[in-house]
Amino acid sequence: MDEEKRITLRLPADLHEWLVNQARSARRSLNSEIVYRLEVGRDATVADAESP
Repeated sequence: MDEEKRITLRLPADLHEWLVNQARSARRSLNSEIVYRLEVGRDATVADAESP
């Protein structure tokens, strides 16, 4: 990332708990887990848009 932006994010408690558990399993911070999942989703969307 060349530039970072800070945001405030509100999550339902159950989604937060799930993300925390996923991050812990992957040995990532919660922030890194959220960024990772957003990047994976973005890459999948771009790949879908580029396929014929």
